Amino acid sequence: MSLPRSPSTYQIALGLLARRELSTSQLRHRLTRRDLPRSEIEAAITRLARERAVDDTRMALSYARRAAEVKLRGQSRTRRDIEALGIDAATAGRAVAAVFDEVDEESVLERAIAKRLDGAIRDRTQFRRLSQALLRQGFPPDRVAAALVVRTQGNVDMSGFLDVDH
Repeated sequence: MSLPRSPSTYQIALGLLARRELSTSQLRHRLTRRDLPRSEIEAAITRLARERAVDDTRMALSYARRAAEVKLRGQSRTRRDIEALGIDAATAGRAVAAVFDEVDEESVLERAIAKRLDGAIRDRTQFRRLSQALLRQGFPPDRVAAALVVRTQGNVDMSGFLDVDH
């Protein structure tokens, strides 16, 4: 009776990719944590890249689409998040540009505001909180301010407030 064979590095990597799409960097990191030989890790990643089972461009595009359409994030936050996944800046930039050519950032901003606000902005505190949340989501400061000022409907004295850089 033969002993069961342990899975190869390639098979382990396939299993990881079957659960969710990973960037090359994420896959390398997960395989390294399993104390697998570096040469086997690199061979498996090379093979998976050749087979297109792991593809950083596809991963970046997928993430950018989800960030814009589901998470309601702006371009700058989306680009930072993709780079944090270990994808190079050029690939991240191309993916974000491609997605935001299809999806208007203004409409994403409008949806993000609608998700957080019901009715008009009541006071400066609410304005500031909404503004900060939207800036963290990666929307441009000038567009955030313009979109929120419209929603004060004259109920909030904004004199001097918008002159301060956020």
